[in-house]
Amino acid sequence: MATTSRAGHPLPYDTYRQAIERETLRFAEVVKGADPETAVPSCPDWTLAELARHVGALQRWFGTLLTRLVQEPPRSRDLELGLPERAQEYADWVAAGVPGVAAVLRDTDPLAAMWAWGEDQHARFWARRMLFETLVHRVDAERAVGRESDIDPALAADGVDEFLVNLRYAGLFAPGVTKLHGSGETIAFRTTDLSGGTGDEWRIRLEPDGFRLLPRAEADAVAAEPQAAVRGSAGDLLLLLYGRRPYQEGAFEVSGDVTVLDRWFAHTAF
Repeated sequence: MATTSRAGHPLPYDTYRQAIERETLRFAEVVKGADPETAVPSCPDWTLAELARHVGALQRWFGTLLTRLVQEPPRSRDLELGLPERAQEYADWVAAGVPGVAAVLRDTDPLAAMWAWGEDQHARFWARRMLFETLVHRVDAERAVGRESDIDPALAADGVDEFLVNLRYAGLFAPGVTKLHGSGETIAFRTTDLSGGTGDEWRIRLEPDGFRLLPRAEADAVAAEPQAAVRGSAGDLLLLLYGRRPYQEGAFEVSGDVTVLDRWFAHTAF
């Protein structure tokens, strides 16, 4: 099995830019015409209107960060959103932001140094982050209105990597991750639909002072089976890590000590 931690950016920057545009328009299409008060089960206490506001506002905020190439954490998130008065118009408002976001991404050097809350302190971090924030919320919207969802396997695998690479830095808004630790247990997440059928694998080690994603070379050197493993399609694994699916579902093959998995998911709500 090919073991990988694709830390860095294996997908071309333009792939992120184009996928953000595509996923945002898909999100807007799902929301448009739906009852704004429709509950979003995967985002407790949110309605479709609140989800749309979140997606549109976050993209505009990310775009502002990229335009300014901020070098330190911003002290304020105040931003003129131009939000419509009627929630029924939120879908069009989300879609109307696409050209501006696309222009910012097109005009920004992905290797420009800037502050980011995650591992990669370059502008490209925000493009990658924006894509998966939008993609997962597109699935949230589809589920809320009873639609089936599909996720491109290559994007999904990159999303799994992006999540795992950055998770240990997310304590500011996901405080549970700061309490996730162990005594050397390893967890493997394995895909079933890439690399000629052999799949990709990410291994995380729980350590006394926290956890870390093992680099490729280190993971390859570990001959022993992990204490727990979950295997599924890249799209399913992405939704699993984001708390949109439980590992007990039939879509996943689970092996090892499930109490280790329970500990992981109890602390990694994102």
